[in-house]
Amino acid sequence: MKKVAVIYCGKYVDSGFGCPGEWRCHKAAALGEGKFDEPCQLIHWIRCDCPGKTVIPNTKMAMKISEVKPDKIYLSSCLAGSYPPCPYYDVEEMAKKIEQTFNIPVVLGTHEYK
Repeated sequence: MKKVAVIYCGKYVDSGFGCPGEWRCHKAAALGEGKFDEPCQLIHWIRCDCPGKTVIPNTKMAMKISEVKPDKIYLSSCLAGSYPPCPYYDVEEMAKKIEQTFNIPVVLGTHEYK
């Protein structure tokens, strides 16, 4: 089973814009739905806090502490497709930077659930 990490938008979750913290990402990963091409084990749940400067260090720390490197990293649907979009970071730029830093593929979005 592939091991995955999900990076989510802390402000979006805290603001209550329909993201309850986020059972939808967990469900999609477990069932292999949405952007997950097969059932996966979600091993890291990483919060992005404004203005996004902690994403790389927090991801690095999650891998160091757990001693597990994910096969893929997903930018949650609330991070990758939120409206209004993140005012601090272009999500494609963020994905590219994460991919280059860790040499792990990054996927934009996690699920299509309403």
